[in-house]
Amino acid sequence: MAFECQKNTEILLKDRSSYSSDNPAVEIIDSDQFVEINKNNFGSFNTEYLDTVPKSNARIETPISETLQSHSGSFSDLPPAIVSEILNFLEPKELGIVACVSTSLYRLAADHQVWKDFYYERWGHLIAAVNLGPEYADEKSWKELFVEREFRSKTFMGRYSIDTLYGHAQAVRTVFVLVSKKLLFTSGYDQIVRMWDMEEGLPIASSRPLGCTIRAIAADTRLLIAGGTDGFIHGWKVENGNPHLFDIRSPQNTNMDFRVWEHEGPITCLALDLGKMYSGSWDMTIRIWDRSSLKCLKVLMHNDWVWSLSPHDTTIGSTAGSSAYIWDSITGCQLAVINNTHVGNAYSLARSHTGKLLFTGGEDGSIHMFEISRNVKCRTLKVATWIPHTGPVYSLAFEFPWLASCSSDGKISLIDVRKLLKTSRNSFSQNTSSGYCVDLNNVEPPQRMLHGYTCNLFAIGIGSDRIVCAGEEGVVRIWNFSQALEIEQRARTLKGIRLENRMRRRKLQTDIGAKGNKGEQCSIAAKNQMNSEKSSWHSKRRVSGKLKA
Repeated sequence: MAFECQKNTEILLKDRSSYSSDNPAVEIIDSDQFVEINKNNFGSFNTEYLDTVPKSNARIETPISETLQSHSGSFSDLPPAIVSEILNFLEPKELGIVACVSTSLYRLAADHQVWKDFYYERWGHLIAAVNLGPEYADEKSWKELFVEREFRSKTFMGRYSIDTLYGHAQAVRTVFVLVSKKLLFTSGYDQIVRMWDMEEGLPIASSRPLGCTIRAIAADTRLLIAGGTDGFIHGWKVENGNPHLFDIRSPQNTNMDFRVWEHEGPITCLALDLGKMYSGSWDMTIRIWDRSSLKCLKVLMHNDWVWSLSPHDTTIGSTAGSSAYIWDSITGCQLAVINNTHVGNAYSLARSHTGKLLFTGGEDGSIHMFEISRNVKCRTLKVATWIPHTGPVYSLAFEFPWLASCSSDGKISLIDVRKLLKTSRNSFSQNTSSGYCVDLNNVEPPQRMLHGYTCNLFAIGIGSDRIVCAGEEGVVRIWNFSQALEIEQRARTLKGIRLENRMRRRKLQTDIGAKGNKGEQCSIAAKNQMNSEKSSWHSKRRVSGKLKA
């Protein structure tokens, strides 16, 4: 939207020396520049002031006072499109500060659509946050949803309790957290897929042995799939009326479960979206499947074993060997490749909900963070590197703002990416970055390290105020941070009470001070009256003495 200066407000000044020396409120500059008015002297700048200017020195077509009066107004008087465009440039914290200025700005900032964009950028669509409560979206605005979710994200720095789940006879290779239903799926060397209640930490069901090691599981509310080292994908369809969605205990049922074969090597990673299934294998391929027909649509060839994958929209991120790749899932073309991402194999990969951030973990114990931007070409920018582990990083999980990793050293690292990223909205660079301002020399170490295992950790999941991890011991551990959320809520309530009491005491002190000032004024008035009466008495006495004389 273009704006032009009005010609009828033009001021031409010729004799600059006398005008500027007498009136410091106005700075005289070239005719092709603006006239700068000092804000401190703005109130005295009126038509009487203009009358003192000689006619030969200035030609004023419209008095400034009339022009300013005709254009005076508040920020809320601007057209809605302009207000929306201005607010789009603000960060959540800045938008909250704007809301504290006035009632009108509070309404504009609180109801603005940008809060929905903030939420989507961090946590995706609201369907991924069903655990926040029933009918949550209908009861709260997008700002309230954002503030609540941002508050919940602080819990991973608080207290926790550990729930230990027993049931697997051998090492656990994969875990998957279905946050919307608070379900947990695990499997490994014992060839059995187990379903757990993540809230209670209790087993729900277990499948029959599937015939080989299960290295990958993926699920949503309509489908559960598991990939085996024999190269097959075994799946279970949702069962209507089942509170736990899938009946994995029953023997093979052609109507409710299925198995597809096409990979020539062990399946190492799986993923689902609305219409497709994705599988990666040591046969150096990623296969894209149609969910309804179970037919293979595309085959993406790599140069080494495929270790992990993560689809988003029309792109797929994957790691094979020591490199990372970005693919177009529609055409099957390779969009970008990051060669030699790690020293050794790149075992793990995670992506943000927007698909712009890509995380890789490798055999060298390091974690790399990349930014992906798609304009004419797909570009990748290395943002940060952490080395929190002394062994290979086998698994990564990301839920804004926390990146969780597990390693063969038996430790879990938690990295908060908020301090690393400073989003500059609507200032997307066309060459390298999509608006993230990053200081590569000021990367903090992981905010927290969790311990509890003594040997290899193979899989990790995050969601619903919990972190789930499993490994060679054959047990599944859940770090439960819900207690930290309750403590934080109590702390927030107490902080509000203390603030209210402080404001009440301040108001009381102000009232007492006002009464004290009033009493002092009365005493001063009484003293003045007494002094005046005394002086009048002395004057009368002097006058009477003179008369007697």
